[in-house]
Formats: sequence, C-alpha cells, structure tokens
Amino acid sequence: MISRAVEDYLKTIYKLGQENAAEPVSTGALAEALDVSAPSATGMLKKLAELHLAEHNPRRGVTLTPAGEKIALEVIRHHRLLECYLQEALGYSWDAVHEEADRLEHLVSDELESRIDALLGYPTLDPHGDPIPTREGVMPARASRPLATLGPAEGGIVGRVTDGDAAKLRYLAEMGLFPGVTVTVLEALPFNGPLRVRVGADAASSEQLLGRELAGEIFVRSASEE
Repeated sequence: MISRAVEDYLKTIYKLGQENAAEPVSTGALAEALDVSAPSATGMLKKLAELHLAEHNPRRGVTLTPAGEKIALEVIRHHRLLECYLQEALGYSWDAVHEEADRLEHLVSDELESRIDALLGYPTLDPHGDPIPTREGVMPARASRPLATLGPAEGGIVGRVTDGDAAKLRYLAEMGLFPGVTVTVLEALPFNGPLRVRVGADAASSEQLLGRELAGEIFVRSASEE
C-alpha cells in the first residue's frame, strides 16, 4: 500500500517539476512546498528511491520514475475531479474546494472516481482552470502566459489561476477574474507597480488594479487558442 505521505510527495514533486520545465526538483524546494524540514524530505526521498518511485541525486535533485509519475497523476486526477464535484454537486465556492479535496483525494477508489467523472459529464478542467489528467495517466497540455508578462493593450482569456491560497481566490472572485473571462492590460505602472486591467469584454466590464505578484499567478490564453 502506498501511504498518504508518499502520495503527497509524489504529487508535489510532479507539480514542482512541471513549473520548472521538468527539471529535477531540489530538496529545499520540496521541503518548503510541503512545509517539512530538509532532513525529513531527504529521508522520504530515500524511501521513494527504494520503492523505485523516484530518482534522487543529492546534488541535482529528484525526478519521478514512470511508476512514480503514474501515481502522482492519479492523485492529481482524484483531486481535480473532487474539486469539480464539490463545486458543482455540493455548492462549494471555488476558494474552498482545494483544501477539502486535499483531505479526500487519498480515499477515492477507482469505482468512485468513475462515478464522479460520469456524473459531471467527464470534465477536462477543474474550477481553477487546471487540466484533469486522463484515466490513462496523460496530462493534457494547455499553453498559457502569466498575466504579469503582458504589456499594455495585450490580453486574452483567463485560462487558469493558482489554487493554493483561498484568500487570493476570494479576492480574484470579487474582481470577476475567473477562468473563461476576458482580461486586457490597460497600463503597467512603472517601477514594478500594479497592472491596470479591464476585466470582461462587454458593457459589464470593469477596471481593476492588480499587483504584479498576483498577476503572475493568473495565466491567460489568446482568444484564438480558445
């Protein structure tokens, strides 16, 4: 049996690797993401290597083996399907589903996964715009750019937002910044100041100020890609 802790490590290694172009993940970055000490992370990495779920080089970092990646994608699939279910079937807000899904993702059986998937009409994206891995363990690719990298008069469709901070999600909701919404940069204030953006593309659109750090956690796609 694979423990919850092992699944958490595998999932986190996979996500950190994706954020850094599939480069090996450092022990320090992993420990920070999981809020554990470096020695604890090192001990678990040795265990993952013994289980043939990861390859660990103390100098270069850690990467997942095919077996480790398969488990990581299965956990991520459970998590994102649960987020969809919690929002669509149980009425959870998009800022509350991540933490709840974190608790439940380790308990989902293959049968329950299949029933949730069918009930929701086989969704491909979670409430935050992240792709849901397929049953076969394939992560669909979705190219996008951080909003913070766009210049004046550039814009696109919000594709996804990072989901780890509930307060940020509530703040974005107040501004109407959800996946599927059009956003256009009107002005980038100097000295790394905030972006002035237009949210929406119709008469109900609004102008908002968005800090660069937060704008870096919002990813947009061009209208043609949509």
